[in-house]
Amino acid sequence: MIIIESAGITDIGRKRKNNEDCLFLDDDQRLYVVADGMGGHRAGEVASKLVVKTIQNDMKRLGEEEGREATPKAWLLSSIHLANQVVFHASCNKNSCQGMGSTVSAVCFTDNTIIAANVGDSPIYLIRDKSIKLLSVTHNLLAEQTAIDPEGAKYLSSVFKHILTRAIGIEKTVKPDICEIQCLKDDILVISSDGLSDKVSPEEILAVVNKKRPDKACKTLVDLANKYGGDDNITIIILKIKRINNDEFVA
Repeated sequence: MIIIESAGITDIGRKRKNNEDCLFLDDDQRLYVVADGMGGHRAGEVASKLVVKTIQNDMKRLGEEEGREATPKAWLLSSIHLANQVVFHASCNKNSCQGMGSTVSAVCFTDNTIIAANVGDSPIYLIRDKSIKLLSVTHNLLAEQTAIDPEGAKYLSSVFKHILTRAIGIEKTVKPDICEIQCLKDDILVISSDGLSDKVSPEEILAVVNKKRPDKACKTLVDLANKYGGDDNITIIILKIKRINNDEFVA
């Protein structure tokens, strides 16, 4: 059994009139989701809430069904595909929701592994052995051009960083990226919207979460993003692995 200390926070930021981010965290379900919506007339809010609610409910349903041979990794993929269908259907059938979409970054756990999946550019960081790395795959034009032509990408405008190449609800189908890795005691995961990652560097995130408990770290990082301009909504979930199986609790 994995014991997790978790905390989450969402903040409107300093420039936006409404919050289009949405989050879900449940230590019992061992499921954690951040969605960053997009679309005019508050449709982004609708999209992100539909994504989070759909994944939450579908993962719960799948986990409660007896005799299923599929793994939690397959459940998470299935739930993300269902969320895409729900948002796409709403976008096609409601005038106020036309063109809406959302990112999604989700983490769930088995008894000894971390499963991380994403669509869009909301990052999932893993902090292990005092270093930080990106578990998610960034789906925007700048990241994809950098992968193809690193030198040429240096000359691209930062606007390309905000043009998504994949998002939930934009097309009938979607291709999430997903990974499953061994979970270790003392691991820390940070899931956020780009309202944090655009303003606060991975190294700054690392410094904060290594010094503070998850709830205090969430508040400190929001304050830091707002100090640096707060141009977007800011949403953060921080997870600290306290125990795995019969290991002793981490202090």
